Formats: sequence, structure tokens, C-alpha cells
Amino acid sequence: MSEERLYFRQLLAGEDFADAHPVAGQMANFVYLIGDRQTRECLVVDPAWSVAELIEIAGADGMKVTGALATHYHPDHIGGDLFGIAIEGLRELMTVHPVPVHAHRDEVLGIRAMTGLSAGDLELHGGGDAVLAGEIPVTLVHTPGHTPGSQCFLVGDRLVSGDTLFVGGCGRVDLPGSDPDEMYLTLTQRLAKLPAGTVLYPGHDYGPARTSTLGEERASNQYMRIRSIEDWRALMS
Repeated sequence: MSEERLYFRQLLAGEDFADAHPVAGQMANFVYLIGDRQTRECLVVDPAWSVAELIEIAGADGMKVTGALATHYHPDHIGGDLFGIAIEGLRELMTVHPVPVHAHRDEVLGIRAMTGLSAGDLELHGGGDAVLAGEIPVTLVHTPGHTPGSQCFLVGDRLVSGDTLFVGGCGRVDLPGSDPDEMYLTLTQRLAKLPAGTVLYPGHDYGPARTSTLGEERASNQYMRIRSIEDWRALMS
């Protein structure tokens, strides 16, 4: 895959789009567009907050949204109700621009409950599956912990990590469906298989920079430096 062919955009809710939403800026979600400049097709990762704007941004770049990727089922990533606040997401996308929605099979119940999507709207996957953005493969990496079916997306040397790993942090493990021990395995084993030069693109703008590398995170992120499950449980308790 050539870098010239890869289309990749990181968009910050409340700044790059959805700047009129009263809560988007506080939540600081990232949405990603991943595509093929040659075929002019792209996937949207975690479409939320302002679906029409995301489609317009892709269109202004000469790209057509042909599918959606969901990292996990929480409403700030896929839409739904967030403490009484209505957030646009997959439901609105399927209304105005229906496309296949790719999700991990362990996340289906949460996604359907949050968005009202039907079983037929979802393409179910396991870890290691690949989805094409045009002709560019995006590998799905199952990273449970924050939720059972949390997944990251690997395209070339870029990892879109959702709420699994942040710059300087990691996703919460005290929410319904979270599993601290699985998060430990995700951070210390599943993501450990990826090269140090892999560029991290998180689901929120929570750190000192919008991106990092896995090598930098392994050196400085306390959640990736825990040496035993016992130490991890003590930290996360």
C-alpha cells in the first residue's frame, strides 16, 4: 500500500466538525476517514455528533463513504443517548446514507440497543478479519477490556484505537461490560505484537498530542508499563 494512495483523516468533534453541538467539544471524540484515493471510496470510523458534516467532508475531498467501522458501542462513538443528550450516529447515517456497518460480533447487542439498528444492518467480524476501503485492507484487531467487542483498526503502520488506548492513558474498565483483566491482556499482549513504530490514533483527544507511537506509549504510558496482573489490579482498583 502506498502512502500516496491512502486517504486518512483524523477529525476532532467540536473543532473540525460538529462545532455547534453543545457537548461535542467537551467529549473530544475523534472520527476517522480511511480510504483509497484511486477508487475514491472511504470508510468512516465511529461516525457520531454530525453525520451530514462527515459525509460532506469526505465529499469535499472527492471521496464517497461506502462503509462504517465501529470501535465499540458507547454513544459518543456511534450515537444514541448520553445522559439524556441525543447524539447522532449510526442510526442517522443509515437513514441518509445507508452503508454496511462493520462491528465485532461481541459488540452487536450493545450496538443494536444503543442505535436501534437491525441485525441486517451489521456485518459481523472477529479479530484478524479485514475490511476493504476501496482496495486498501483495514485489519480488525479485537481488543476487549473497555467493552467485550472493542476493536482497533490497523491500516499500514497506523492504528485507530478507539477507547482501548489513548496518548498517555487507556479506556475505562469500571463501566458495565468492562473487564480489567482483559484490558491488561490487550495492552500487554495483544497490542504488544505490533511494531514500536506503529502510529497511534486514539478515540479521544485526551493527551498532550493527537497522535503518538506504540513505542512511545510503551516507554511513557503507565498503563502499558505494568509488569504483572496483580500490580494491574491494584492500580485499576
